[in-house]
Amino acid sequence: MKPDIYIGVMSGTSLDGIDVAAVCIDDQFSFLAAQCIDIPAELRRQILALTQAADNEIERMGRLDIDLGKLFAASINQLIKTADIDIKRIAAVGCHGQTIRHRPQAGFTLQIGDPNTIAEITGLTTISDFRRRDLANGGQGAPLVPAFHNCIFRSAEKNRVILNIGGMSNITVLRAKTASSVIGYDTGPGNVLLDAWINKHSGTPYDKAGQWANSGQHNQRLLQALLNLPFFTEPPPKSTGREQFNLDWLERVISDNGFKISPVDIQATLLEMTARSIADAINAENLSDPELYICGGGVHNHTLVKRLGELIHTTGITTTEELGLHPDWVEASAFAWLAHQTLNQLTGNLPSVTGATQERILGGIYQA
Repeated sequence: MKPDIYIGVMSGTSLDGIDVAAVCIDDQFSFLAAQCIDIPAELRRQILALTQAADNEIERMGRLDIDLGKLFAASINQLIKTADIDIKRIAAVGCHGQTIRHRPQAGFTLQIGDPNTIAEITGLTTISDFRRRDLANGGQGAPLVPAFHNCIFRSAEKNRVILNIGGMSNITVLRAKTASSVIGYDTGPGNVLLDAWINKHSGTPYDKAGQWANSGQHNQRLLQALLNLPFFTEPPPKSTGREQFNLDWLERVISDNGFKISPVDIQATLLEMTARSIADAINAENLSDPELYICGGGVHNHTLVKRLGELIHTTGITTTEELGLHPDWVEASAFAWLAHQTLNQLTGNLPSVTGATQERILGGIYQA
């Protein structure tokens, strides 16, 4: 029997855990199992430190590259054991890695989590470094997940928007009854600033259900100052990351404008900025009665989801679970799918999304 199981590993900019998903791909796609593994606090601190320029970066990156490879491998082995997966059926692992820099304007992106280490520890063929071939071909290297959305979620009858709210937010626009190109891009921050701000002021990793933001009131002057960032009005293709949206940037905007705003009202303003930037992007597509499906960790921020429902012109908002895939496992499943594409010499990027000149087979293969 030909191996037909692929395992995807995703650790995003929100750093809320390592998602590992197993899927079966033969004639059809089917989800098998998944779990989320916590990132140890010290490792998380080291990752965050590497996302900003500092001294001795190469030494620190080299050590963290190996440590993350070991953690990714342990996470994969844990899922295999927990889900009782026959290892002989596993064709490959697709590991996104941990982004520590994403600078498409400079032509580079960097994800760490050594695939050699993963292949050695798991005994499985490992595919990683998915983004740089797209960049080499003139693209942004991101987002890559819209290609998976197009394959799994497209409808012949309905206009659909898939909204992923992770550390950053990105949308995939899937128009019905047309062979037109898929549109997808980063709209701006998702959870990244909301998590960072509450963590600074209360020590908690995230704002559960958006309760803290909901207890404040957004400040219109700060909101406008934040939305004045040129990124929000740039046309796609575009992608972003912690290099742009981070606490230093937020605090600089507050300081430069002399704002005196309570922490809770700043949290409310960050939520409003996130909601507005997403809604503005979706509404600008002028879709007729679109269905909106949300995935990613932001789906659990009920205050944010409620606000999106008030701002977006849509027939209704739900999650990708309505389409057969739990919202927490979409991205990890996407990198399992991308591993399948690469191993079978199939392209994985969409030039209409990333801005690349051509479709390309993505990633490097590290044999078992």
